[in-house]
Amino acid sequence: MATLADLPDSVILEIFSYLSMRPKIMWHLLRRYMASRLQSLRLGGYLSSGSQVPQLSPALMRALGQKCPNLKCLCLHGADLSVVPITSLPCTLRTLELHSCEISMAWLLKGQDPTVLPLLECIVLDRVPAFRDEHLQGLTRFRALRSLVLGGTYRVTETGLDASLQKLSYLQRLEVLGCALSADSTLLSISRHLRDVQKIRLTVTGLSVPGLSVLEGMPALESLCLQGPHMTPEMPSPAEIISSCLTMPKLRVLELQGLEWDGQEAERILCQGLPHCLVIIRACPKESIDWWL
Repeated sequence: MATLADLPDSVILEIFSYLSMRPKIMWHLLRRYMASRLQSLRLGGYLSSGSQVPQLSPALMRALGQKCPNLKCLCLHGADLSVVPITSLPCTLRTLELHSCEISMAWLLKGQDPTVLPLLECIVLDRVPAFRDEHLQGLTRFRALRSLVLGGTYRVTETGLDASLQKLSYLQRLEVLGCALSADSTLLSISRHLRDVQKIRLTVTGLSVPGLSVLEGMPALESLCLQGPHMTPEMPSPAEIISSCLTMPKLRVLELQGLEWDGQEAERILCQGLPHCLVIIRACPKESIDWWL
């Protein structure tokens, strides 16, 4: 008779999704059925449930690293990481995502152990309210980092972003969405420091024709996404977007989200002007709803 351990990983994970993932239960199931083959794990914390419920702990994170040697992606939602040092996370991680999580001031500060997460290639910081310039500067320790996503990190300043990107010149993908930063200042920092960037996605708040023009001639840029929620009088027209994009030799994807244009007409103009590009015009994506609620 087949046991749970004989089932495909996808089926086991589907079963797990219906269970209460308190740390003790979660760890027992992982250790017994999937520890050695687990490559990706998504966990929901109990940040909004008060202090009486169990939280993620440094011991649990260290055990995860020891028992799951092939874990490459860790996605945490609504977790209180203020007492979980980054040094306790599995050293095999290549992708780390934090959604609606709390971190301490010391969590990513510059000057800490440079050998932490030596393989980390991608970090997503989505609605992490404590994240600020000092944390951003701490990312420079991750020499393998190639992809950075900042979503709603409203404490990051234009000065802080510029100073950090100067030391993160090896990034290949940058997304800056819903932050308290103007698009013009963000693009100026990118053009100064990220000459090898391949993918850019940003909210268009504060975007102007001169601001977009600083990307002209970017040698490695392959994908550009400009995201609403709405247009402003300074927003470049389709013709002005075409003019800038034609100077980007490797651009192959142009995506415009939530800019309130007539989709068919704007798409026709852009497709005609950029025949070498895949042009995508769509509504702005709905604000994500955390999956554990």
